[in-house]
Amino acid sequence: MALLATNYHNIYTSELWTMVGEYVCTLSKELQQRAKEEINEDPARRAADIEHIRDWLKHQPHIRARTDDWTILRFLRGCKFSLQRTKEKLDMFYTCKSLCPEWYKNRDPQDKKMRAILELGVMLPLPGYDHLGRKVLLGRWGIYDPNELSMDEVIRGVGIIFDILMQEDEGACISGVVMLGDCTGLTLQHALAFTPAHARKTFYFWQEGYPMRPKGLNYINTPAAFDTVFNIFKSFMKEKMKKRVHLHGNDLESLHRQVPKEVLPVEYGGTNGTVEEITKYWLERVDARRDWLLEDEKYGVDESKRPGKAKTSADLFGIEGSFRKLTVD
Repeated sequence: MALLATNYHNIYTSELWTMVGEYVCTLSKELQQRAKEEINEDPARRAADIEHIRDWLKHQPHIRARTDDWTILRFLRGCKFSLQRTKEKLDMFYTCKSLCPEWYKNRDPQDKKMRAILELGVMLPLPGYDHLGRKVLLGRWGIYDPNELSMDEVIRGVGIIFDILMQEDEGACISGVVMLGDCTGLTLQHALAFTPAHARKTFYFWQEGYPMRPKGLNYINTPAAFDTVFNIFKSFMKEKMKKRVHLHGNDLESLHRQVPKEVLPVEYGGTNGTVEEITKYWLERVDARRDWLLEDEKYGVDESKRPGKAKTSADLFGIEGSFRKLTVD
């Protein structure tokens, strides 16, 4: 685990905060420059932008939100410091949390079933960053038994990892994320479990709610049936995202041209620890954040207090009509 401890820098620690809870920038000069050029972050304006959003949240009767500097800053970064877009995304983030209780309630990592999901390592952010400073997320989509676990339970477990990553990792918030999907073991039963309803909610939530910046999609060990299913979802993507999709089959050399060996586990021809070690690391991070996860369930929206028309699941996730296209920046 020494390798992991060394490579996992920029993890959220008390060093990011003063005694009164204000954000203190500890970014490298390279990341500060990237934040300025790519997401319009201005250190001279940052505190005022955070305070503007905090004041706006306090005047939204329907939103129960975290209002600390760090949470607000993550959303500002995810929206390239557009104040209007940040407000829209915060509203949608908490709305989706409330309208998807099957994903955002009962997230105790000590719960027996949830523990079993987390121990599988379905979603593993890899130590360090790739050659472009992006966080690489390893998704092992065929690792679970669809006869024993429902898709909602698996998504709930994946959401725990995403939320902790988003809470702790500044580099991922600034430089974006790259997904590596390992389809080993993926069957038609797995594909059928991911229903159009799941697809609709997933695409909508990650597009409209999460302040993450997707920079690439890589798939490896894809079975024959994968192409048919994937082509359906690919049709919903913007042209920019389609150009960032790479199907590698069983070719590790092809994968390494997109995701360097230095960031990959040894099981994928890399030098960055083992899947077992990385899974253990994330179990430790989840345990360290247990109180935060339990507390997080109280945040969301009360649609009875929303100014204007209340939003419903049918409004956001209705299956009728076409899917919204995945937006990237």
